[in-house]
Amino acid sequence: MRYHFKVHKEKKSFWAECIELPGCVTQGDTKEALEANMQEALNLYLEESEDSKHLAPLPKTSLKASRSIVEVPVEPSVALAFSIRQQRIKQGMTQREVADHLGMKGIYSYQRLERRCNPTLDLIYKLVLLFPALSLDKILR
Repeated sequence: MRYHFKVHKEKKSFWAECIELPGCVTQGDTKEALEANMQEALNLYLEESEDSKHLAPLPKTSLKASRSIVEVPVEPSVALAFSIRQQRIKQGMTQREVADHLGMKGIYSYQRLERRCNPTLDLIYKLVLLFPALSLDKILR
């Protein structure tokens, strides 16, 4: 999963804004620092949703990298958590309902899935059964 940042040069430093995610901006004194900051800003934006019903836009597939547009990959654990939240919200389910479908005893265990998560293969299998549109291929690209 890759989002796109428009990079701007300003005197001796740089700043960038994510095209798909309003308010996701960062800066850096060097291009290398800016690249690291874009990755961090993107992961934090997607990980720290406003609430459990917030549905952030997906990356635009029509955008391509260029001189001023940079593709920034989402960390896999964040991309998976974000995709799980997207699927739950699209299906109109609450966190409690999903936790019950997955056989989880408490809602806290499910809520961890909507954060940086590293689920077992068995849990990933259950998630794909519950959310057939959940594409691990798109998450890892």
